Amino acid sequence: MLASIVVFFLGSGAVVAAFKLWERVAARIAERRLKDRLRDVGQTVATEPGETTVLKQTNEGPLPAIERAVGHTPLGPRLTRLIEQSGVHTTPGVIVLASFASAFVVSFITGRFVHVPFVGWAASGAGFSLPTVFLMRKRTLRIRRFEEQFPEALDLLSRAMRAGHALQTALGTAADELEEPVGVELKKVFDQQNFGLPLNDALKELAERIPLVDVKFFVTAIAIQRESGGNLAEILDNLAHVVRERFKVLRQVRTHTAHGRFTGFVLLALPAALAVGLSFVAPDMMDLLFKEPMGKMMIAGAIVAQTIGFFWIRKVIKIEV
Repeated sequence: MLASIVVFFLGSGAVVAAFKLWERVAARIAERRLKDRLRDVGQTVATEPGETTVLKQTNEGPLPAIERAVGHTPLGPRLTRLIEQSGVHTTPGVIVLASFASAFVVSFITGRFVHVPFVGWAASGAGFSLPTVFLMRKRTLRIRRFEEQFPEALDLLSRAMRAGHALQTALGTAADELEEPVGVELKKVFDQQNFGLPLNDALKELAERIPLVDVKFFVTAIAIQRESGGNLAEILDNLAHVVRERFKVLRQVRTHTAHGRFTGFVLLALPAALAVGLSFVAPDMMDLLFKEPMGKMMIAGAIVAQTIGFFWIRKVIKIEV
């Protein structure tokens, strides 16, 4: 009998403890989700220690002193915007530190193999720009994905509004249904207007984060419709049709310019490939380029000419649609 009572109390205590533990874990999960939603909305403010706020806090990263120093320079806001557009979870201070580390590593490795003074400085500059180039590449890919998914988002918004939902509710539905990056960006707009920011201002911030003509058309169409009225669902359908037609024309243009792009890549890679090949076939002849003053001038001239040719070919084959 005593054993049964002990087992009963132990079992009851275990159930109650498990229930309390689950409540605490669920509260922590809900709190973390709320913080994740608030991280991308609101304005940055300074608060006292221990004070809570629903406004967005500044992400100071692992080294707050460096973050504050970078934030007080003109480079800080630009890096912040670039990081936000690229979708990479980092801070401007981390990018600056990574730039210096990359410059040191690239310069050190280059100095071990190439004993030319100006090459070391050029390698340092190239290494310093690597993290920024990485962010720019990520931003380009993310904006390209957004542009491809945007017509589907417009169709989803249009169907939701035809079903009787308001625009704000339709934005929330589209944000939950669509993948990154369109879903994430629409979620920011939905959260911002839920926390008190006017819808027009939230949409303007969307146009700043995603610098696409289609997004600007979308924001302008909603702003005009809210002022003068009209069938917004039909406007979004027409905009989605225009975006898809632009993609058709763009693909045709890329098909017609494929020969020019491939030619540009071959012309840019040919001198470097020829130099590497001659280094193995006739290393004595290649050493003259790095030892003689005339050879150094020829290398510098080739680098300048290659850079000009790269941008020239890129400008010729790039057609705005």
